[in-house]
Amino acid sequence: MNAPDIFSPAFIADPYPLYRTMRDDHPLYFHVAAKAHVLSRYNDVRLATTSAEFTTQSYATQLEPLLGLTIIQLDGADHARQRRLLAAPFRTDNIRASFGAAIAAHAERLIAGFRERGEVELVAEFIAAYPVGVLAAILGLPPQDRDQFRTWYTALLRFGLNLVGDPEVTRAGLSARDALDAYLHPVVAAHRGRPGASLLAMLANSEVDGQQLSDDEIVRFGMLMIFAGGETVEKTLATFMRNLVAHPEQLAELRERPELMSRALAESMRYTAPTHMIPRRTCSAVQVSGGEIPADTEVLCFLGSANRDERRFAQPDRFDMHRADLDSDRAFSAAADHLAFGAGRHFCIGAMLAKFEVEVAMGCLLRAMYDIRFADNAPPPDFGLFLRGPTSLKLRYRPMHR
Repeated sequence: MNAPDIFSPAFIADPYPLYRTMRDDHPLYFHVAAKAHVLSRYNDVRLATTSAEFTTQSYATQLEPLLGLTIIQLDGADHARQRRLLAAPFRTDNIRASFGAAIAAHAERLIAGFRERGEVELVAEFIAAYPVGVLAAILGLPPQDRDQFRTWYTALLRFGLNLVGDPEVTRAGLSARDALDAYLHPVVAAHRGRPGASLLAMLANSEVDGQQLSDDEIVRFGMLMIFAGGETVEKTLATFMRNLVAHPEQLAELRERPELMSRALAESMRYTAPTHMIPRRTCSAVQVSGGEIPADTEVLCFLGSANRDERRFAQPDRFDMHRADLDSDRAFSAAADHLAFGAGRHFCIGAMLAKFEVEVAMGCLLRAMYDIRFADNAPPPDFGLFLRGPTSLKLRYRPMHR
C-alpha cells in the first residue's frame, strides 16, 4: 500500500485509519507535495519534540511574516531567557487568582443567552466567542476596545488557516497585525513600573536575574497568544464536550465527581488532539523507526497519530478517562504522556491557561445543563487538516436551575 496522502479528501475526512497505516507500514516517508518527511509513531514524534537534533526553524517562514520573531522560533540561551521571563504569569495559582473570576463571569454571560432554551448550537453561541473574550480579559483590554480586538483576532486566525492563499485573507491578516501592533505597544509601555493584574502588566514588570522582556518581545508574545491560543482552545472545548456527550456514562460520572475534570480533559486531548501536526527541521542526520532523516530537512510530526499509537496506549481508539497509561497529574506539563501540547523545551507555555479556560467553561456548562444529548442523535465529526474539531455542536438538554 502506498503511503497516505495527507492532503487527500479521505485523510481530511478521517485521518485515524490512515494514521494506523502510516504507523504500521510507513513510519517514515517523504511526502512530495509537502516537501517533508512524515513521522507518526509516538516514540519518533516525542524524539522530534524533545531532541536538540530537531529545531523549530520551520516556523520562520510560516509565522515571522505575521508575528515577527517569537519564542516558538528561538532556541538556546535566547529561548531559555524568554521562557523564564514568561513563565511566572502562567503558573496555575497565578492564573486562578488573577483571571479566574473574569473567565468564569465571561462564560456565565455567554451561557445566559441560551440557558433556559433547552437547545443550543454550542460552537456558534458559546465556543467561538469564549476564547476571544478570555484573551481580551486577561490582556486587560478595556471593554470599549473588545469589539475591535475581536476583528483583529478573527483576521489573524483566518490568515493562519489560509491554506489556499486567498489574497484578501492575507491582506486582512497583515492589516490586523499592523493595527494590533500599533495598539499594544503604547499599552505595554504604559504598564512599565506600574504593576497590575493584567497579563500585559505582569509581563511588563516581570524580572528574572535583573532581566526584563522588551516592549517588542511582549507585543510579539501577545500576538502569538492570539494566534495560537484562540482556535486551539475552541477545538479543545468543542471536542471535549462532544466526547463527553458521546460517552454518557463518563459524563454522568464527571458530573458526580468534578475532581475528575483534569483526567477527563487529558484523555480528550489524547483521544482527539486539537493540533494534529507540528513542523520541525533536523540540524543533523537522525535515526528514527523507519530509517534516517537527513540533516537540514523538514519534518511533519503528527501528534494526532502519536496519541493513538497502540505501541504506547492500550486500546488507543477508545475514550477512557480512567486509562492507566495516562498520568493526569502531569498531563499539562512538559512531562505529559500525551503529545497534544508537544513536549520538551518547546512544550506549550500556555498549556495551564488553556486547561484552566476549558475546565472553567465546562464546569459552567455542566452546572447550567443536564440530560445533554446530540440534537441530531449522532456525534458531529471533526473537520480540518492540521487543526481539527467539530464546526457545529447542536445539543438538546434540560436547564439546570440555580
